[in-house]
Amino acid sequence: MSSVLPGQKSDIGTSPGESPGWRLLKTRDFSLLFWGQLTSQIGDSLNRVALLWFVYQMTGSAMKMMVVGILQTIPPLVLSPFIGVFLDRVDKKSVMVWVDFARTLLVLLIPVLYAFDLLTLNRLYASIFVLALVSTLFGPALSAAVPQIVRRDQLTAANALLQTTANIGLLIGPLISGVGIALVGPQNVLYVNAATFLISALCLIPIRPRPRATLSNTATGSGHWRQELLAGVRFIGVEHPTILNLMLATALYSLAASAFSFMLPVFSVQNLNAGALEIGILWSALGAGMLISSSWLASHAQGDLAGRFTIIFRSMVVGGLAMCGLSLVSTPLIAGACILVIGGSTALFMPIMWGVLQEIIPDHLLGRVFSMFSIGSMASAMVGMAVFGWATDTLGPHVSLLGIGLVLLIGACVAALCIRRSHLLAEASCIPLGQKTHIEAA
Repeated sequence: MSSVLPGQKSDIGTSPGESPGWRLLKTRDFSLLFWGQLTSQIGDSLNRVALLWFVYQMTGSAMKMMVVGILQTIPPLVLSPFIGVFLDRVDKKSVMVWVDFARTLLVLLIPVLYAFDLLTLNRLYASIFVLALVSTLFGPALSAAVPQIVRRDQLTAANALLQTTANIGLLIGPLISGVGIALVGPQNVLYVNAATFLISALCLIPIRPRPRATLSNTATGSGHWRQELLAGVRFIGVEHPTILNLMLATALYSLAASAFSFMLPVFSVQNLNAGALEIGILWSALGAGMLISSSWLASHAQGDLAGRFTIIFRSMVVGGLAMCGLSLVSTPLIAGACILVIGGSTALFMPIMWGVLQEIIPDHLLGRVFSMFSIGSMASAMVGMAVFGWATDTLGPHVSLLGIGLVLLIGACVAALCIRRSHLLAEASCIPLGQKTHIEAA
């Protein structure tokens, strides 16, 4: 772990009172990471649209197109625990570089096979599955690598800036992909997609992360894979109840966010009588709200743990109330305002949550903990889409939106528990909030 305690500033960088956020883009290593991720996120959006269109073009079947989503979901759900153990043993930057090189070749393989009339549906499915398998390594590796690139007081801002790359990718990637498919075909769009992953890898190579602290096998829990995996589970479930609360809050957030993404087109058609143009505008309102909040958070001083949990609490309350209000709206303009608020409130959650975890989790457990959080998030997202999809068909979109709003409000209650626990820990230790290296069981 870094010698700088949570909440403290190191002797480099900004002076007290200055926001650490946007200044990160002036630093060599983080700026390389940021621009590489921006390119990669645009590539991910290109990839998502082009692959779905490719399958539909080959088969004309919506069901066979849905297989793409299933193939992309299986590897993270099944392999994330073992991936976490692997990541805690190796250099995170090297993993990200090799993953981007592998993704470059795997994406490039699809249009090459197509050009030589060798691309069958089974080969396309196999390529998508292997691509998802390789990509599963990248997210946890990135989250675990951020504390080695920025200072501890910059973690929230760094995560917010990285989230803006995803927001920008979501805003412009599908548009670029749609125009590209119309003009040059999906196979040629995939060439561009492969180039974005290559650029990301080239941006990562010059980065010089701080070395991890060398710990004994006893401290790290290294040894048998099963023992290391159990050490990660024990850390979350037994040793640090606060992290278990954070995992519950993350699961509730993912459930609500995924369900709303699924619900938005249905709500737009059934409640607002919206057409394709109006639906696109509403999606843009959601993305704009997320981008505004991420940009604000990048400029916001990180503060102590209780302050960050308070932001999460307030944002989930606002998001939950806006979601409930949206269920009563039938005017597109008012609906767009509600969706803008929902996007802005929900976008504050993940950067703060990842920053807290990066601060309080020991370096040698980061990979395992982030992998387990990914499993919980993905599983809850699938539950959210299934449950609220059924509720929409059976009870209508009004009821589903109220249910999603209720889930966010329950998540706010969990965040309130985290606020209370952080105050109790600070009072017990008689030190300022944020000065603890790890959260202890209370």
